[in-house]
Amino acid sequence: MTDQKPSPVASDFMTTHVEVVTPDMHMSDVIHFLLKHNVSNAPVVELKDGKKILIGFISEHDCLCALSDEVFFGFPSPPQTARTIMTAHPICISPSTELFSLVSVFNSHKLRHLPVVENGHLLGIVSRHDILKEMDEYYKQNLHKQNHDRMLRDTSQTLNLRFTIDRDHE
Repeated sequence: MTDQKPSPVASDFMTTHVEVVTPDMHMSDVIHFLLKHNVSNAPVVELKDGKKILIGFISEHDCLCALSDEVFFGFPSPPQTARTIMTAHPICISPSTELFSLVSVFNSHKLRHLPVVENGHLLGIVSRHDILKEMDEYYKQNLHKQNHDRMLRDTSQTLNLRFTIDRDHE
């Protein structure tokens, strides 16, 4: 058996400087924010004791739906805010979630980004791009150099993550 490097965890490669929106930001400000920062989504946070507490996640899709309703149907009459259009209770991961579990969650739920949270506190974000880069690096360091010597893994934890949340059936 060859020496295989342990797989990295989310805290090893997550983005820690995360641009966030506040729950009371008007929808047009959220749209401007996403466009200005060239991001497709952003965490919605409240500050408590100097910490960013994740309360939701807002995406271009959320904004498009709300904006088209407002423009096409002329409602809702109260102005839309990040809080009214965000996805509350988004799928989150812990900083100790290992790489293969992350791949499973991303693939199963067709996600582009996942917030990294500990005790409700937003620590960072992991993107599909980050995962692909880490998988490629892991492959180069461990498998490719070992002449494709494959090692069996305990897949029970990784496979179980595929069924944690199924948003299509909520």
